Amino acid sequence: MKTTRNIKAFTLVELLVTLVVTGILLSAVTTLAFAMSSASRSSGDTILNEALLRQTRLRIGELIRTCKLICAAPGNDLAIWQADTNNDGQINVSELVYIERGAGLDTLQLCQFSTGQNDPVELSSLALAATKADLVSTYAETHVRLIPTCRNVQFRWDATPPRTRHVTVSFDLGEEGAAHPYEVSVTLRAWAGHLLSADGTALVGDDD
Repeated sequence: MKTTRNIKAFTLVELLVTLVVTGILLSAVTTLAFAMSSASRSSGDTILNEALLRQTRLRIGELIRTCKLICAAPGNDLAIWQADTNNDGQINVSELVYIERGAGLDTLQLCQFSTGQNDPVELSSLALAATKADLVSTYAETHVRLIPTCRNVQFRWDATPPRTRHVTVSFDLGEEGAAHPYEVSVTLRAWAGHLLSADGTALVGDDD
């Protein structure tokens, strides 16, 4: 006696439909994963930039706010007399700090020299880029990187150094494929203008 079995199988049309739906689902999952990865990278860039900005504003803000003089702007740097730590009324090597922005105006860092270097530096000589080169070749310098990669770093002031009393440091940071402008704007609290000669090229007195 013969028995009849119902054999169920996918037809060619059903298989094609299944493959199309599976392809659409895989494409959607891939797109979603890419979007989430991009969002994660963008969020990571934003968090890193915020941390760098806080550090930069703190370091540059405190340095300029409490310094005695913005001495000069040689080359791509800003030369700052940080403090008269030994109270000799002179600018000593260890009291100098340079804010550097790099040859391509694409970095922001501090350059300073080891403590105890009490050799005096003439105010007028700080306007020369060669002076910094001489200091670097003679004394041990250290660098503090504030923002490793940025763009278009600019210095602006209310008066030409060393008569400067207000400084703005501006720069662009890349976020989500676009450049966003930022700045640090600071007014000197301890400006030692009373130490300047009439033409502003030398120190002629001390705090006493």
